Amino acid sequence: MSAVFQHTPVLAAESLSLLLRGQGGRYLDATLGLGGHAAAILRAAGPEAELLGLDRDPQALEQAKVKLAEFGRRAHTERCSFADFEAALERLGWDKLDGALADLGVSSLQLDNPERGFSFLRDGPLDMRMGAGEGETAAALIRRSNAAELERIISDLGEDPQAGRIAGAIARAAAAGPLDSTLELARIVEAAYPASWRGKARRCPATRTFQALRMAVNNELEQLRLFLTRIVPRLKQGGRLVIISFHSLEDRLTKNFFREEARGCVCPPQFRECRCGREPSLRLLVKGIIRPDAAESAANPRARSARLRAVERTDKPYNPAWTAA
Repeated sequence: MSAVFQHTPVLAAESLSLLLRGQGGRYLDATLGLGGHAAAILRAAGPEAELLGLDRDPQALEQAKVKLAEFGRRAHTERCSFADFEAALERLGWDKLDGALADLGVSSLQLDNPERGFSFLRDGPLDMRMGAGEGETAAALIRRSNAAELERIISDLGEDPQAGRIAGAIARAAAAGPLDSTLELARIVEAAYPASWRGKARRCPATRTFQALRMAVNNELEQLRLFLTRIVPRLKQGGRLVIISFHSLEDRLTKNFFREEARGCVCPPQFRECRCGREPSLRLLVKGIIRPDAAESAANPRARSARLRAVERTDKPYNPAWTAA
């Protein structure tokens, strides 16, 4: 029997207050995880509500199904990336949604299981794939990447000012022999940091490198970009979209998309009147972001970096002008 992992959904009350349109409806939990948000949605939306939950991780789906069993046929689950949700909707026969939620954090199941390779605190294989057994591992990515490519990944996705030193150290270690252990990689990164930086660091020096490799392995920013551009046409008029992110790059991408789709006209400022005819397809429900309060952060330390944004679909046509650039 597989172990049961505990998971507390982040910003659950805030998500429900912004997501739900009333009783009943069809909802998408695009990143199901262990089912915490999904169960809360189905309870709050009442006995006529249905939900489709998606996840790339078969272990997460297995446990989420157990959690959602009490809701019977109202809860639907499928294994796929959240960027590919449209095919799952079509298989279910759904067209429009009353709301959608995506929690972009790594689940407790993945973090707490050293065999998944997400954590630098306990030794395990250098894997990091969210879809267990699918695609390229972090070890394989390191093997095929030179120092310049590793520096780009660690700098762009990890935003680590020591990316050059770290990338060089990783490339040298990989050239000398197999690099396939999480603790081994963490030691290499820590040793690459200047001693003065290590002494002042508020967190493990390996944090940003592990984050960057995980994001590269799972193509996370591109998955989010695709999801955002595809989900808007699937929302009913008045349908809600809630995104919970844990990384500045994910939050920035979400913020820029929401703002662009909420502002309407995209004509150059020198035009005296609108010529594009474009109207807002989204309405911002939150000015800025919502963060966990002190009580939630104390009870669930992994929630501290969470940032919630939410929008509502207008009755205007969706004519996307936004890009990730």
